[in-house]
Amino acid sequence: MHRHDPIRILQDLIRCPSVTPAEGGALAYLDGVLAEAGFTVDRPVFSEVGTPDVENLFATIGSGAPHFVFAGHTDVVPPGDEAHWLHGPFSGDIVDGMLYGRGAVDMKGGIAAFTAAALDFLAESGLKRGTISLLITGDEEGPSINGTVKLLDWAAKKGHRFDAAIVGEPTNPERLGDAIKIGRRGSLSGTITVQGRQGHVAYPHLAVNPIPQLMKLIRRLTAEALDHGNERFDASNLEFIGLDVDNKAWNVIPAEASARFNIRFNDEWNRDTLEAWLRSRLQEAAGNEIDFELELVPTGSASFLTHSDKLIGTLSDAVEASTGRRPALSTSGGTSDARFIKDYCPVVEFGLVGQTMHQIDERVSVADLQTLTAIYRGFLDQYFA
Repeated sequence: MHRHDPIRILQDLIRCPSVTPAEGGALAYLDGVLAEAGFTVDRPVFSEVGTPDVENLFATIGSGAPHFVFAGHTDVVPPGDEAHWLHGPFSGDIVDGMLYGRGAVDMKGGIAAFTAAALDFLAESGLKRGTISLLITGDEEGPSINGTVKLLDWAAKKGHRFDAAIVGEPTNPERLGDAIKIGRRGSLSGTITVQGRQGHVAYPHLAVNPIPQLMKLIRRLTAEALDHGNERFDASNLEFIGLDVDNKAWNVIPAEASARFNIRFNDEWNRDTLEAWLRSRLQEAAGNEIDFELELVPTGSASFLTHSDKLIGTLSDAVEASTGRRPALSTSGGTSDARFIKDYCPVVEFGLVGQTMHQIDERVSVADLQTLTAIYRGFLDQYFA
């Protein structure tokens, strides 16, 4: 049994409707729990023109090295039509060993587990050396502009130097203990716009239809694989995720057409080499006949791979001790705030099974929540031994 109950903490967090960018009471709740245990808690709010203000939390206890960080986010995606939920999205109900609610898996469950583990560790073992911090944002499910990336910069300017971090994202595919994420592919998004000439569909010779031209460019970009992956990462992939001509009329050839895409890329690429690849193939397909523009989204992320034997080995040992399974070391999946943390210290991701994240009736096994807490506690015991 845990002295500090992760089940109760998770229920309390789920009952805070913290849909991005609303704080919803979740950070205030953690503030109270952590301050009572002796943490120094700050809740900086960050702003940027064109984006909502976001409140964040940084809690720390101890001093000096090693400085270990648990990281995560209390913001959640919208629940959708609440009438479709068997149990209310902000109820925290427990039925047949499953705890229901938005954020149960992604990722209030991880926060509840590492909060309980840290509090138990401090109460039972005491922090004889080093520092433990919790870095929590309210902006991970949103634009990720006023959250972790700014909170890390804020902490660094306060003099904090981190040695290792675990992000409590739901990274296990089937069973708790399946995998630790030790890296991620990068992400690059962009839009291709083709300029045509508007005209009447009955007089196509007086117009230039941009849609077939855009399709020609799309076919060129999807005609070949970016790569075939390597021993470290899955293959890179380019996916078109939106087409737009902004035309509701049936008798008008539109003036322009655009397509949005996202690339998830491994360590064989970076932003510059991908841009060069895109432009060369688009120009090859366009020749002198198609007037196009390529605009890349300025935000994105590079691929990364963590090499810390202490961090990875200690967490692997803790997982094996609690589950009996040695976790695989994985770089699959999407992105997380680890892409920002990697610039400050070695970082891995480990949390709950992610099968119901963002779904109706998102839920977590109570047994898994308790086991995850034991894993985090075992990690702290070894890391600060």
